[in-house]
Amino acid sequence: MAERPIDPNLVAGMNASAEAALDRDYEMLGEQLDRRGISIDSVRATVEAFGVAVPSWGVGTGGTRFARFPAGGEPRDIFDRIEDCAVIAQLTRATPRVSLHIPWDKADPQRLKQTASRFGLGFDAMNSNTFSDAPGQARSYKFGSLSHADAATRRQAVDHNLECVEIGRELGSRALTVWIGDGSNFPGQVNFGKAFERYLQSMREIYDALPDDWRLFIEHKMYEPAFYSTVVQDWGTSYIAARELGAKAFCLVDLGHHAPNVNIEMIVSRLVQFGKLGGFHFNDSKYGDDDLDAGSIDPYRLFLVFNELVEAELNGAPDFSPAHMLDQSHNVTDPIESLMLSAAEVQRAYAAALLVDRQTLAACQEENDALMATQVLKRAFRTDVEPILASARLRAGGAIDPVAAYRASGYRRKAASERPAVASGGGGIV
Repeated sequence: MAERPIDPNLVAGMNASAEAALDRDYEMLGEQLDRRGISIDSVRATVEAFGVAVPSWGVGTGGTRFARFPAGGEPRDIFDRIEDCAVIAQLTRATPRVSLHIPWDKADPQRLKQTASRFGLGFDAMNSNTFSDAPGQARSYKFGSLSHADAATRRQAVDHNLECVEIGRELGSRALTVWIGDGSNFPGQVNFGKAFERYLQSMREIYDALPDDWRLFIEHKMYEPAFYSTVVQDWGTSYIAARELGAKAFCLVDLGHHAPNVNIEMIVSRLVQFGKLGGFHFNDSKYGDDDLDAGSIDPYRLFLVFNELVEAELNGAPDFSPAHMLDQSHNVTDPIESLMLSAAEVQRAYAAALLVDRQTLAACQEENDALMATQVLKRAFRTDVEPILASARLRAGGAIDPVAAYRASGYRRKAASERPAVASGGGGIV
């Protein structure tokens, strides 16, 4: 029996007081969906089986380039972070895996496995870090890593990624995500072609060292920390790299890593069509790579992304097994609360996409009926699927209202009393 950080009796008591109302809401929604030829129980079972990974770094307070304001009860190390992730998993029953970032989370692999197992958690993709310098590091990544002009610096970056793979093998992970901050801030600072070729050479060595059952996720980003040019700046460059490397290489889509107004759902469709969609980092943005809570700015876009994913599922798209992870920075909210709500928003988008009348949509598309085609999507999006999500949580042993249960538990106050306060002042997202 997995250990529960939140008192199960508290959760059960709060669920009991809300269950009757939930049953009525679920029944009413079921009747509505039945008239549309949709089984609410089938949708609930699908949503219940869906999971999204939590990033270890996400449970700490984020920041900006200018300042960071830590909250009480900040996790001191990876073991505190795993415990915080366990709270999210217990109350939402939607986040069964934790994604680690090395060297931030470097620790004895056996102790990591034991701690995660204690809470019933597993490990998702490993994340390397060659975008910042670690203490004692021989060579700096100030001017790049995998694409650096200096061969010794590239060697160091490659070796770090190989170390991440070895740690991941011990933990039971089966994927490596590589994001680099390499690029330039001034015209003429780097040779675009040579930098990309050096990147590909480094990635080939990492790719060749992957176990046969692993996947390599290539993450692009339009800018930051390099503001004039970035080596892997868009999905097209990511796709080129994945195609050049081979069948185990895929493109990872972070919703904030695109130019404003880019049609992300169409990018998803293209990558699905050519078998190179590796997965997602879910967040939201207003201006750029804001790393805001998923669905907090544009929930319709999140729904449209899942509309493409459900379409791919139903059509049996080849090599279709996308990984799902939250990747956010929580500057002014309790990270645990934000991650719980974000997990629910991802589930909400998935549930709504399952309600799309695809037969009618296809007919409207064939008839060029633009107005009715978009209304088919809007009808699904506007359906309040909260009873499905809450019922799925309840059936899986979670909380009908995760945030209310979390606040009633006093977990944050308890953590603050046990974990030393962290000094504020420094900038940086993590």
